[in-house]
Amino acid sequence: MSGFIDPDHRSSRRRVAASRVKSTLAVLLSLAILGGVGFVAYTKFNDIVGVLDLAPDYEGEGGEKVTVTIPMGSTTADIGDLLVSADVVKSTQAFLNAVREHPEVVEIQAGTYSLRAQIPAATALEMLLDPENALRNFIAIPEGLRLSQQLERIADDEHTDFDLEVLKDVVKKKKNLDLPKWAPNAEGFLFPDTYDAPEGTEELDLLKRMVAEFNRVAEEIKLVDRADSLGLSPLQLVTLASIVEREAGSADPDDRARVARVIVNRLAKDMPLQMDSTVHYAVNDYSTTTTTDEQRAVDSPYNTYEHKGLPPGPIAAPGRAALEAATSPAAGDWLYFVTVNLDTGETRFAVTYEEHEANVALFQQWCQANPGKGC
Repeated sequence: MSGFIDPDHRSSRRRVAASRVKSTLAVLLSLAILGGVGFVAYTKFNDIVGVLDLAPDYEGEGGEKVTVTIPMGSTTADIGDLLVSADVVKSTQAFLNAVREHPEVVEIQAGTYSLRAQIPAATALEMLLDPENALRNFIAIPEGLRLSQQLERIADDEHTDFDLEVLKDVVKKKKNLDLPKWAPNAEGFLFPDTYDAPEGTEELDLLKRMVAEFNRVAEEIKLVDRADSLGLSPLQLVTLASIVEREAGSADPDDRARVARVIVNRLAKDMPLQMDSTVHYAVNDYSTTTTTDEQRAVDSPYNTYEHKGLPPGPIAAPGRAALEAATSPAAGDWLYFVTVNLDTGETRFAVTYEEHEANVALFQQWCQANPGKGC
């Protein structure tokens, strides 16, 4: 149905005449361009094309539902061609004419859309601009996952078709991801968020968007400058933020900044951080909140019970709140903290070891009263 057919003989003759006029207009347009009035001539040309019905268009409400996928990077003409192929609009020119009246066409996003067959081009444009017609695939990546967990989450998403092995191969190629120059690898730099993944999205495209989002947030919060003011490298600051993300499970958003302060204070005093979250990363075991004596003795640079200072890199992907907390730790002299209720995330902070021991006793009481809840 993408051609224009008129069985009436007189209409056919008119069409032949129109074709001749169109050819003549094309010549005139070329001459006009040479004469310096190209824009005006082009506009008039398009207007006359519409009058002569050289941009056939459907009328009415249309027919059955049609699904159309618009790839990333499609031009307006590309979209028109796709709509013609799906028999949504009658001609690409009709769609281009409709677009001229609606500059908001730039808001059309790549993705899959539910449209109707054989509808006017203006109606098709309206439907593409209506978010209700977008059949998008969204992938939600929560904060606090290590890189391998992020890739598994992406590959396991039921609405998409990403391959885990391809994802693993892509993250090995640092240059392709546009990572910060100071990032040794992708661990901690695939920003946790909800991403739109239209049909046809490649693994590299998605991962590059995740890194780009990290770079955008880092720029907004002035991560590099703040790291310097704290006496840390940018990588160390992201590493600190990743520990904050894993350790601060409270509903109180201020606890993130307090945890960041504890880490900064312990670093300043050359105390080992002794964070269970870093041990979980070292042994790749997240089945419990606490760690065992055996786990805390593991030989790993990520074991902050055995090694002073920050681990060599992030242990998870921090979200914006954790990154902001790391760049602006709360004011305080705390050296210890412990979550005393795993259900609510209530966390107690202490300056002295004696105060901390009392808080640990509260946590142990909670664990005894709530067996099997990850203690």
